[in-house]
Amino acid sequence: MEMNASYTSFVAVGDSFTEGMSDLLPDGSYRGWADVLAARLAAREPGFRYANLAVRGKLIGQIAEEQVPVAAAMRADVVTLVGGLNDALRPKVDMGRVRGHLEKAVSLLAPSCGTLVLMRSAGRNGPVMERFRPRMEELFAMVEELAARHGARVVDLYGADVLGDPRMWDVDRLHLTAEGHRRVAEAVWQALGLPPEEDWRAALAPAVAPGWAVRRSQDLSFARQHLLPWIGRRLTGRSSGDGRPAKRPKLLPYEASASEPLS
Repeated sequence: MEMNASYTSFVAVGDSFTEGMSDLLPDGSYRGWADVLAARLAAREPGFRYANLAVRGKLIGQIAEEQVPVAAAMRADVVTLVGGLNDALRPKVDMGRVRGHLEKAVSLLAPSCGTLVLMRSAGRNGPVMERFRPRMEELFAMVEELAARHGARVVDLYGADVLGDPRMWDVDRLHLTAEGHRRVAEAVWQALGLPPEEDWRAALAPAVAPGWAVRRSQDLSFARQHLLPWIGRRLTGRSSGDGRPAKRPKLLPYEASASEPLS
């Protein structure tokens, strides 16, 4: 990969992970790794354009149907596609259908853009994710196989130990913190062959583990505020993204939000 590669446009496709939850900005909106990456690419390329079609809660079939054709028509230098994890975390899922949707999406995107980037998404230690780990690993095996067949690049977040650190995750235990998103942006940056600025896999400094009482309180709060509503939505077929528009639906010159930090 060339360190002097030029990327003048970027389209992000996916769900809440690509929308940027839980990297909260002062105005109440979310930033996230895709926005961080766009800001860095824009600093290198005058006239750089960026679109983010991601919507929280979307399943891979919805992504393939609603976002992928739009992204393909934009003919961007870089497209990122991250999806399927919401399917894998549902009580019941047909992984064969997931594969079919993924294959359709990759087959359409790969020839329409300069560089297609796929991901083995960040894992999370704990009983919730542990239950679905076989499905997750089946999904990531699909990603690897499709990438090899279509010439896409793969960012392996799942294999990075640092992203298993609880401090990288918001209180909902499903979405990365600002630091986690920043690490992902650096990982994609390096996958594009651009000069590394840091070791995104580097471990966080050691911290004192909270006591049992604190952990118990955190677990109860998590279950009440996040786990039970999440389970309820899946049992009823609802989504947190129902009726929500794409974050940045048009491929336009990049401009940072006034509330967005510089780094």
